[in-house]
Amino acid sequence: MVESDLLTKIREQYDATPYPHTPLEDSPRENYAALFTHNLTTAFYLREQRVVSGAGKLILDAGCGSGVTSLVLAEANPGARIVGVDLSPASVAVARLRLAHHGFSDVEFHAGSLLDVADLGLKFDYINCDEVLYILPDPQAGLQALAGVLRPGGVIRTNLHSYYQRLPMLRAQELFRMMNLMEDTPGDLEVSIVEDILGALCDNVQLKASTWLPNKMSGKTEGILMNYLLQGDKAFTVAQMFEMLTGAGLHFLQMIHPEPWEVTQLFQKPKELPEFLAMALPELSDQEKLQMVELLHPTQRLLDFWCTNQPPTPAPDWFRVDWSQVTVHLHPQLRTDALKADLLKSAEYQQPFHINRYLQEQTMRPYRVNSIMALCLRPLWAGPQPFTDLVAEWLRVRPVDPLTGLAVTDEAATREVKQFLRNLEALLCVLLDVPECPPQL
Repeated sequence: MVESDLLTKIREQYDATPYPHTPLEDSPRENYAALFTHNLTTAFYLREQRVVSGAGKLILDAGCGSGVTSLVLAEANPGARIVGVDLSPASVAVARLRLAHHGFSDVEFHAGSLLDVADLGLKFDYINCDEVLYILPDPQAGLQALAGVLRPGGVIRTNLHSYYQRLPMLRAQELFRMMNLMEDTPGDLEVSIVEDILGALCDNVQLKASTWLPNKMSGKTEGILMNYLLQGDKAFTVAQMFEMLTGAGLHFLQMIHPEPWEVTQLFQKPKELPEFLAMALPELSDQEKLQMVELLHPTQRLLDFWCTNQPPTPAPDWFRVDWSQVTVHLHPQLRTDALKADLLKSAEYQQPFHINRYLQEQTMRPYRVNSIMALCLRPLWAGPQPFTDLVAEWLRVRPVDPLTGLAVTDEAATREVKQFLRNLEALLCVLLDVPECPPQL
């Protein structure tokens, strides 16, 4: 494929400044939130409601840049083979050095456009395309190229800039394009001009107030290049995102960070919504709910989501599930010695157990559970457990109801552990392998 003028500019920008500019020695091993997102177990559980390991899977990092995300993918998916592709040869060279530095050998990198990814002759189980589509001349063509190399039932994680959130930055880019700062590859001179102009503006000037001051970009060359002087930057609405998915033959799975996209969380009393909305909300599609949020409160820079090429498996009907056949897994990224130590400490001091502490980001609220209840999870650090064994563990640690002084019955324990696990499953802290329900008569 002949490289367009815009792709040439993009390649030249990233050749001049490989991105992200992260030291080679930096390791993501303790970045639990990133590992959780990039562990394909997370996405595949959402797609097919079963636990899938990354071992033996083929993963594409499309637009791998300097290999920071490729390293996270390798750390999060032991036994998987990682293939990285990026338009910038300079970035690919850094990516090779990075993965070699951290001891990963089952990886390969290619310099080229993701539009030509079919030329690799490979089909991928999982594709990560982070912060790339929105700078391509034709993002739809990019998404279609990725869909073309996805195995049946595979998953793509990708993102687009949100139009309503990104609009002030797009105005800034237009301003600096008018000043010819983006005609050639921006460098230190152009960065210094941007700093001088924005720094000299009054703080109440809308562009400065909405883009410069909140991010404190002054002195951050990489941040200025990747925002104010980013070649090819575009932004999209939720409706346009779904149009692109349809055009590529893909199905929406979930936003990467779903909590900020919950309509109910925008109201003072989420459980007491205005009557009209309370009646309408259950009937709205995923697209309509997301559109409401982007119109009411467009705070998320990215429309960041998982999608798949086959319709996802519907969530189980928990009232019909045979719980005696359910196997309970702790999410792989939670099976850490640090979290287990936290669990035991919370039980010792009878303090709430903060189960998502190491997954928590700015967009995720802390989730704390009763320390005694949490003790029934302890066997999960040894491996997956039958639901019935966790009920037995619950009866062992809490044989007597503290309010009544009576022995806890098997029925009561089963009911409590079911609800407990369903709450944790909604957060993907635990994953439930559920047997197929019998057909309805």
